[in-house]
Amino acid sequence: MSTLLEVEGLTKDYTARGSGTTLRAVDDVTLAVAAGETLGVVGESGCGKSTLARLILRLIEPTAGTVRFMGSDLRRLSAAAMRPYRRNMQIVFQDPYASLDPRMTIAAIISEPLDIHRVGDRKARRERVVELLDLVGLNPGAADSYPHEFSGGQRQRIGIARALALDPKLLVLDEPVSALDVSIQAQILNLLLELRSRLRLSYIFISHDLSVVEHVSDRVAVMYLGRIVETGPADALFHRPLHPYTRALIAAIPGTARERIVLRGDPPSPERLPSGCHFHPRCPMAQELCMRTAPVLRVIEQDRKAECHFATPAAVTNAS
Repeated sequence: MSTLLEVEGLTKDYTARGSGTTLRAVDDVTLAVAAGETLGVVGESGCGKSTLARLILRLIEPTAGTVRFMGSDLRRLSAAAMRPYRRNMQIVFQDPYASLDPRMTIAAIISEPLDIHRVGDRKARRERVVELLDLVGLNPGAADSYPHEFSGGQRQRIGIARALALDPKLLVLDEPVSALDVSIQAQILNLLLELRSRLRLSYIFISHDLSVVEHVSDRVAVMYLGRIVETGPADALFHRPLHPYTRALIAAIPGTARERIVLRGDPPSPERLPSGCHFHPRCPMAQELCMRTAPVLRVIEQDRKAECHFATPAAVTNAS
């Protein structure tokens, strides 16, 4: 498969008000997404997943690093030059209640991207709205209704329809089902899988729910304190995790047969990151080396990387 998106060394710093301390929300992230692939990005709340999504889409500007999409370095493009690429990169937000303007009709919400990019005339846009509502499983007759008239799952379908309006190649799905009831989550996930197959879409699927990520992803990247600590094919990662943080996350999935791994304490403050490996204060495998030397994300076996001094194929086999 051809590579659609390449991210290299992506970093985002913020300066804390008052103290002037620099907070690193995303730290030297490198990853890639192939055409037609779903990359799952998982980690605890606050690890930088949503910031990473916005950096990739250039909704916020990175401190360092590159984002190459369809062969072009997006950081080098002006706002005008970015417009064609924005048509091909769209986002579905977490909260379907907050992401839709309550003053706009559904037709206006879905056709807004068409208006901005001057696609078609009024009749063509209306026809596209009807087509998209049908595509996401909603009655086209709802086009003149308002968001408050719909349930949470229906609103998320509207958000998906809006994201699809310009026929994008990549959808960034930022916790797209976490605000929904469990029964509705399954319907939206099945819709996303169907749309990916029918429209040949690529997804970046961001979630803290590993069971959901396992269901939808081809490959997975695990984030901790702004860094990618493990990447690999979803099946291999969930059955033989390389990094102790990944093992702890997987062991916490309800119904898993794995022995529960309890991590010590909470993630440290980004203002006071520990020396060496940032995970070592919580890691059940930590040794003196971890406290003084930061590991690098390295290849452990084919198509699999981990940021851990002690991750080896043999160690993984023994752990599983």
